[in-house]
Amino acid sequence: MAKPDNRKNNVERLQQMRENTIQNIEAAEETLAQSDVDGAERQAIEQKNDRRRESIHAFESEIKDEQEDRERGNY
Repeated sequence: MAKPDNRKNNVERLQQMRENTIQNIEAAEETLAQSDVDGAERQAIEQKNDRRRESIHAFESEIKDEQEDRERGNY
């Protein structure tokens, strides 16, 4: 039997995931700034940060949707 969907803490969970992603971007940028990272590794880190930034936008959109649902009393 499937577990019922508990969405009561989705906003907080998504906000935490967003914050963790921001911290990961900052840590990667510090690594790039403080060390001699070669071209291929530098490019891989920069591409990963680009994907992380896209994830942040998706988190923000999902947070907004979840907050609206919460305000409507959908859960």
